[in-house]
Amino acid sequence: MPSVPVGELVVLVLAVTIGGVVTGIIAGLFGVGGGAVLVPVLFEIFRLVGVPDAVRFQLCVGTSLAIIAPTAWRSYRSHRVAGAAMPEVVRLWTAPVVIGVALGAALAVVAPSALFKIVFGCTAGLTALKMLILGNRLVIAPTLPGPWPMRAAAFVIGLLSSLMGVGGGALATMMLTFYGTPIHAAVATSAGLGVPIAVTGTFGYMLAGLPHMREMPPFSIGYVSLVGFAVIAPISTWTAKFGAVIAHRLSRRTLEVAFGLFLLGTAIRILFSV
Repeated sequence: MPSVPVGELVVLVLAVTIGGVVTGIIAGLFGVGGGAVLVPVLFEIFRLVGVPDAVRFQLCVGTSLAIIAPTAWRSYRSHRVAGAAMPEVVRLWTAPVVIGVALGAALAVVAPSALFKIVFGCTAGLTALKMLILGNRLVIAPTLPGPWPMRAAAFVIGLLSSLMGVGGGALATMMLTFYGTPIHAAVATSAGLGVPIAVTGTFGYMLAGLPHMREMPPFSIGYVSLVGFAVIAPISTWTAKFGAVIAHRLSRRTLEVAFGLFLLGTAIRILFSV
């Protein structure tokens, strides 16, 4: 293994540490722990440490999925204990979600960075507009559709999650609430998708990035930064409580609008970098 310049490693660790603090506070404030926060933070970190633009967004996505994996597992276990999840939906969705994630990771081998930026920017932007304008008021039908439409939706959620570096919670929750699922059941069920999405995506992006190891920062495996994973995961978990304290002092609609504005700003920033 080639020697790693100490100065480069110190800058990377410092940038990732600050990113972990910011990620945790924002995640705690808005009640999310996934890539909607991680990817834009990592995007700026890896820009500062000089990761080439051609592979930077893929590195953000892979590292984000790795960081999400342990959090998703803890979250789903907590929801299962509380009995809020719908296990039949999780079982129906798991296989098509994994297929969608695998396809997204395969695209990372050949697709240009612009594809990932466009998917993230457009999806985050549409989600933001939905939160700002509609909130949770839009309901398409009072019950969930049949098995095959549900499988198709899960495949799309897996594919988008893999391309965006998110755990799929926001996308799945939005889909479930469109069909009249109570928000707490929707959130709990969506947490169950985070585990297969994050684990499959992490290994997929590790493999996809192996041909680009020369362009990766120190201590990376493919498109996953081990420094980013090791530093951000514990720090963001610890600092999330400070964001949660702020969140409890704000109304639900205020939080919804604030997160919508955050997502919209992030979408614009990413799209302008294409």
